[in-house]
Amino acid sequence: MTRRIPVSGPWITEKEIAYAADAARTGWYETANVYPQRFEKAFADYIGVRYAVSVPHCTAAIHLSLVALGVAPGDEVIVPDATWIASAAPITYVGATPVFADVDPQTWCLDVDSLKACITPRTKAIIPVGLYGGMPDWDALAEVARNHGLSVVEDAAEAIGSEYRGRNAGSFGDTGVFSFHGSKTLTTGEGGMLVTDREDLYRRVLVLRDHGREPGDKLFFNSKIAFKYKMSALQAALGLAQLERIEELIDKKRQIFGWYRDRLAHLPQLQLNAEPSGTKNSYWMVTILIDDPQGQTKTDWMRMLGERGVDTRPFFHPLSSLPAYAQNPHAKQAAERNRHSYRVSRCGINLPSGLMLTEVDVDYVCEAVRTNLA
Repeated sequence: MTRRIPVSGPWITEKEIAYAADAARTGWYETANVYPQRFEKAFADYIGVRYAVSVPHCTAAIHLSLVALGVAPGDEVIVPDATWIASAAPITYVGATPVFADVDPQTWCLDVDSLKACITPRTKAIIPVGLYGGMPDWDALAEVARNHGLSVVEDAAEAIGSEYRGRNAGSFGDTGVFSFHGSKTLTTGEGGMLVTDREDLYRRVLVLRDHGREPGDKLFFNSKIAFKYKMSALQAALGLAQLERIEELIDKKRQIFGWYRDRLAHLPQLQLNAEPSGTKNSYWMVTILIDDPQGQTKTDWMRMLGERGVDTRPFFHPLSSLPAYAQNPHAKQAAERNRHSYRVSRCGINLPSGLMLTEVDVDYVCEAVRTNLA
């Protein structure tokens, strides 16, 4: 192999280049908002919701969601333990406390029974995550949220194009949030989107993301102290072009996973991403859990594959294990309780999943995996 195989990366065509160039020419003065508005309208239509608000990153979308929903100091918000810290950090931004629930051993998404066990009188909201493109059991999660009066922020940062019973990821919560980081299926380089069917939340978010200014304000007469969370015209133009190709991008992700599945699914030492009946997984990151008969750790595996020119990423560390949450009052209990989160993290790695992968690349990666198992 004469080159490294990257773990992620976008698929950019002349369409994206043309849209971005046009935004560079025209995305100023009275037309500064044209591309963001086009992107937001097209994105809402694609997800199947009434409103979409573009933001600089998904973390901002979660932060805005929590503020708009009234989550505040003294509240608790439940998140899956196995996820990236961006799913939970905004809980601390608003002064609330994150509580870490376990994940389902197959989907690696929020486990319903663990969620129920974590609910207290202080619980205000939950943040289910579509990890690596997988989908949780939304029927069961929605029932728990209704029964306990909990707000739901659906973290679909990694799950654009995934579906549950025919509905798009991002359409199940009071808000849904997406990431357009350079590693994601749809990218704007950096960027994100908040979607909702609730007009009250939409109106609040428009004010909160623009330093507390009402939409259309020309006098710079701020009604409250808020945040600066807006997307540029250049980012929105790139995103719009990618969105117009979204089915092509998702099909490529699923094709890549299919190549891996055909070559690795028969190996008893490996578990790949799940796609339960009634769901569609967009497979943002092809992931394997390794039951290594030699006792090699995921760090060993990443090193060995790296020596063969194959870049990988570790499965996310459980949030409750991070130094960042050493003072969290729930972390120790979560570490003792959340056995699935700790198991999948201990033995999981992400394989190369970039949109420019070829079948020859996947052949090479899979041969390296099989060699390591021998």
